[in-house]
Formats: sequence, structure tokens, C-alpha cells
Amino acid sequence: MAAFTTRPAMPDDGGFLADMVVEAVNWREGVHRPRPTVLADPISRRYIAGWQRPGDAGVVAVDADDRPVGAAWYRLFQADRAAHGFVAAGVPELVIGVRAPWRAQGIGRCLLRELVEQARRSGFARLTLSVERENYARDLYRSEGFLTVEARGGRETMARRLR
Repeated sequence: MAAFTTRPAMPDDGGFLADMVVEAVNWREGVHRPRPTVLADPISRRYIAGWQRPGDAGVVAVDADDRPVGAAWYRLFQADRAAHGFVAAGVPELVIGVRAPWRAQGIGRCLLRELVEQARRSGFARLTLSVERENYARDLYRSEGFLTVEARGGRETMARRLR
């Protein structure tokens, strides 16, 4: 396993979080959606626009040279500005991305666990996410207690109770 540590996401991590949205979208081997295309999508932009608003929280994984290699964060959305995994106002939706060379090394699980604990400490009752049905990360989410609450168009919304 590669050496990495984690740190809280900071206001100046917005550019890296945008990179992680692109990584999350480009999970499928052999399929690449360019950064400008991904970030032109209004829903993808909602995951990062104005980072770090009140209620936003996250964690960043860094390598031994302190270079960021992955991140997980959550945001609160309103029904009229919802993202893919929206279930209700007041329920944060998480996003997670790991640079391709660093995947399958435990980073995603570590980030997910830290973010779940952060959301619990912040008093949230649930945490949600959205994942494409074929994405191998779906198994990770299930193994960490996320359950499918809605499936539509090849995408699942999953939620985990925190208390």
C-alpha cells in the first residue's frame, strides 16, 4: 500500500476538488470525459462552486511529498439547486475522487470513513451520494453501510444513517 496521510479540506482546495469531480466522472477504464466538458455540466459544477461554503466539509489524502491524491467532501443542497444524490434539504451529499494511479489502495475507504465521522460529529443524521450502477466504488459504499434509496437511469442514490 502506498504511503498517504489525510488532512482537512481547506478553502484553497477548490481547484483540486474540481480535479476530483473529473476523476469521479472518469471512473470507467477507456472512457475519458475532458475536464472542460465535465466542469461545464451544471450539476458537476454544483459540487465545487463557491467551495467552502458554510456546511461544506471534506478531507484530502496527500502522498509522502504532500501532493494531494484524493478527496472526499460533502455539501448541502436545496431542492431547487439539487445535485445527483439529493434526498432532502439538510442532508449532505458527498463526493469522492481519487487519482487513477492511487485507486484500489485503501485511500477511498479511508477518506469515506473520515468524512462519515466528520458528518456524524457535525450532527447530521444521514449522508448521501450518487454513483453510476456499474461503478466498482458502489461495492465500497455498500460495504461501508450505504443503501440504495433510489435508482434511475443507470445511477443510484445511496444513503447511510449516521445515528
